[in-house]
Amino acid sequence: MRVAVPVFPGSNCDHDALHACGTVMGWDTIPVWHQETALPANTDLVFVPGGFSYGDYLRCGAIAALSPIMGDIKRHAENGGLVFGVCNGFQILCEAHLLPGALLRNDTLRFIHKWVHLRVERNSLPFTSSLKAGQVICVPMAHAEGNYTLDEGGLADLEARNGVAFRYCDAAGAVGEDHTPNGAANAIAGITNLRGNVLGMMPHPERAVEAAMGGLDGLPIFQSLAAAFTKA
Repeated sequence: MRVAVPVFPGSNCDHDALHACGTVMGWDTIPVWHQETALPANTDLVFVPGGFSYGDYLRCGAIAALSPIMGDIKRHAENGGLVFGVCNGFQILCEAHLLPGALLRNDTLRFIHKWVHLRVERNSLPFTSSLKAGQVICVPMAHAEGNYTLDEGGLADLEARNGVAFRYCDAAGAVGEDHTPNGAANAIAGITNLRGNVLGMMPHPERAVEAAMGGLDGLPIFQSLAAAFTKA
């Protein structure tokens, strides 16, 4: 399995992605500078990492979404290739219109960094097949703009097509405002596109793939991807 990790000025989670995919999973994982115009040949998965691309100027992910490499990432997605965006990567995918909605400032107006519980809403994706629907996982989050927002009609459509992959919750799986740290609409922590081959989420599963990191709950997402390509 070959993974491309695009790197933008200000990316700071690219090495987390490279470690999870390359060191932990043993995949052929290649960093790709944002000014490149093509992904490596035979790329299976594009992992758009977190950080502060272009210093979060204008809007988080807005400038990165216009980078040269994004043209080929869009082509990859349109051809059915897998694209996984985490934190700033999620913001970039929304700004590039590969996913609907936007990530606004946390309703606390503060940067939040802590471990959070997520409820798996859908396990029929190549990213979640090793998880169970309704399962609760615990992974870290670290962002100032994770307040997922979408217009009323778009949100209703997203829910109707089962486009929510993860929601913030408590340890028992209960969803509510008290368990949504950033004010995200409908407690949304991660969504997928209509086709199911593009996933964006704010928390960091790549930081929870080894016991030394403090937890292993992010590992099943990568195991799901491994199973998807084994099946293919």
